Amino acid sequence: MFTAFGGWWSLPFWLVALFVLQFFRDPPRSVPAGERLVLAPADGRVIAVTNARDPYAGREALKISVFMNVFNVHSNRAPVDGTVERVTYFPGKFVNADLDKASEHNERNALLIRGADGSQVTCVQVAGLIARRILCYVAAGDRLVRGQRFGFIRFGSRVDVYLPLTARSRVAIGEKVHATASVLAELAASAEPPAHG
Repeated sequence: MFTAFGGWWSLPFWLVALFVLQFFRDPPRSVPAGERLVLAPADGRVIAVTNARDPYAGREALKISVFMNVFNVHSNRAPVDGTVERVTYFPGKFVNADLDKASEHNERNALLIRGADGSQVTCVQVAGLIARRILCYVAAGDRLVRGQRFGFIRFGSRVDVYLPLTARSRVAIGEKVHATASVLAELAASAEPPAHG
């Protein structure tokens, strides 16, 4: 059976090749209707839904975190429409991205996105235990639309999303979500005041 592909000794190489191919897949996704919906920026499992300090925008916020294992699609997509105000990269460690301390100690890349209504959403790519490469395709001043690909994290990681405290979560811890197709939360009708600090 494997004679044409190099014999049984080549099986591990083919398995590795198949794993790499499935890891870098990036299927198209449909965008749910609703301009105030915050969409999942990544495939994975929700590991945090809590009020927390957003250190990148200097505010209290609703934090929703999505953990991606090595079998999830790792393409990152914009959770909201808006303009990128700032992109900041932080070198760091590579502890298990499933742990809370990964948000503060791991290598990460933070995007501050300002919506047309004035609401601010912070989307943070966090490297994991195996991940050693965060890719970000956008810069300050770029315009994003929901579902647009803005980055990629290789081999296991997480994405933290910080929202206004007035946002209403639409997911629970342990729930599986899919980038763009799943709704994480809904923003309040009125815009939040601009953050300072």
